[in-house]
Amino acid sequence: MTTTTTYIAFLRAVNVGGRTVRMERLRALFAELGLGNVRSYIQSGNVFFTTDEPDRAALTRRIEEHLEQSLGYPVPALLRTVDEVADLLAAEPFRGVEVTPDVRLVVAFLSEPLPAGLSFPHRSPKGDVEVLGAGPGAAYVVIHLQDGKWVTKEMFGKAYRGAVTSRFLHTTEKILAAARRA
Repeated sequence: MTTTTTYIAFLRAVNVGGRTVRMERLRALFAELGLGNVRSYIQSGNVFFTTDEPDRAALTRRIEEHLEQSLGYPVPALLRTVDEVADLLAAEPFRGVEVTPDVRLVVAFLSEPLPAGLSFPHRSPKGDVEVLGAGPGAAYVVIHLQDGKWVTKEMFGKAYRGAVTSRFLHTTEKILAAARRA
């Protein structure tokens, strides 16, 4: 029996740092891999698709290799099912956090688990990043803007070796809603 899964690909390095990819091109690259019902959401590298591929790691490698060959630079792809994203949002990881003009709530999608010695809440040395906790494949981060800017680039310290791509909480909620409209 074959099961079709709907994935959300959270892509890193798309439409940042001078690397521009039109969403039409990105959707075409996913379709070239034989993935079904390919759609995208906003310009920051969020792609929805269906597949019967049971091996997520192999699928991720195939997507990343195809994107790098086609675009000329590495594009980490962090694949999550619609249910996985729904579950992480349903956990209300930011419950009780007061949102102010200088506070941003961020879901950081992770390719690898966080370092075992990282305790929560974890605060960056500059005090601008506070990691509240983590679940399977994601960490919940509060950004404290300093002079209106997000200063720290390393959320988890130098020990973390995996790929990370972040979305604001409200954007993640919108991505999930769009993915459900298959």
